[in-house]
Amino acid sequence: MTRYESAKAMYKEIGIDTDAAIAKLKTLPVSLHCWQGDDVIGFDHDGPLTGGIQTTGNYPGKATTPEELLQDMDKVFSLCPGKKKLNVHACYAIFEDGEFADRDRLEPKHFKKWVEFAKEKNVGIDFNPTFFSHPMVKDGLTLSSPDEATRKFWIEHGKACIRISQYFAEETGVPCVMNIWTGDGFKDIPADRLGPRVRYKEAIEEILSEPFDKSKVKPCVESKVFGIGVEAYTTGSAEFSLSFAATHDGCLPLMDNGHYHPTEVVSDKIPALLAFFPEIALHITRPIRWDSDHVVLFDDETKEMAKEIVRCDGLERVYMALDYFDASINRIAAWTVGFRSWQKALLYALLEPTALLKDLQDKADMTELMVMQERIKVLPFGDIWDEYLSQSGCVKDTEWFAEVKKYEETVLSKR
Repeated sequence: MTRYESAKAMYKEIGIDTDAAIAKLKTLPVSLHCWQGDDVIGFDHDGPLTGGIQTTGNYPGKATTPEELLQDMDKVFSLCPGKKKLNVHACYAIFEDGEFADRDRLEPKHFKKWVEFAKEKNVGIDFNPTFFSHPMVKDGLTLSSPDEATRKFWIEHGKACIRISQYFAEETGVPCVMNIWTGDGFKDIPADRLGPRVRYKEAIEEILSEPFDKSKVKPCVESKVFGIGVEAYTTGSAEFSLSFAATHDGCLPLMDNGHYHPTEVVSDKIPALLAFFPEIALHITRPIRWDSDHVVLFDDETKEMAKEIVRCDGLERVYMALDYFDASINRIAAWTVGFRSWQKALLYALLEPTALLKDLQDKADMTELMVMQERIKVLPFGDIWDEYLSQSGCVKDTEWFAEVKKYEETVLSKR
């Protein structure tokens, strides 16, 4: 027997069809974020990253042009198995020579090259308005600003992004998840906590008044517990964002697992939301003490998030996207480790005997449930993963980093 055949037989003993699990994983799209490649800078400004987030490190080889970024993403696509989408921020608009449009005047044509790349790769595109790193962020506020001109600018930006999202969906034939997140908040204790949230609510409502096809554009609201420089109060808190999505038809809640208190886990929140929402969205990262956006690893919480999606029969209801940015290591490797780790987590979850475990729980047979959960942990998962890579025409874990080092030597080191 081959290693795969042997592992397949072991999984069959607990009622798992490994061929079916591999086949299912091949159909699940995961959105790869463009901003890992250039440290969340984009192409519409020359200034630093601001607005409550921060990238640390200065590893050589950062993409500084659209051509370099697309080249790097193309390389990552070749190293990662599975179905993919692109995830693009509005600050990554690509202008022709001598052309520029501020964020409130962005048009679909400014993202034509992203569509061309997506069509070449046969993938969809997700989108994010960029409410940071811009002079119109006034006193740390955008959509919740008391200044009407500031608020209006960012509302128009949001509406432009709705139109661009519709363009992405129509061009690629894949629904576009459009995520609204701002870093709005205060460094110290505010005197008025309600006012900014009322303005934020009304501003998002105005953005969503822009006509769009709900089957093609999936608007989301994303929360955050705090940001750098906005430690005391975040306008778009978890309670605000969840309540907004729950009370506005067609708007999805988006959970970033770095945007909660250190003792909270999104794996527990996924089934809670799926009890009420037909669809939800995730930004998958790895927080260390705060929303530090470390590279996703095949760690416990990553596995638990994937398990809950599978256990809740949520694979067709959860939009999955990666979101991290580490500038201290090779960026191609960062992308690849994160994407492959989430793929591993999904496969690991698909190989769990969900029905059996649920039955044991319902029978209150907690002893056998514990025994079975521990037994699963030492099954030869790696052999199933290697088979998945082989069927996907993708290099093994022992081989892909050599390709990254060669790419660094021949491409990144020359920038």
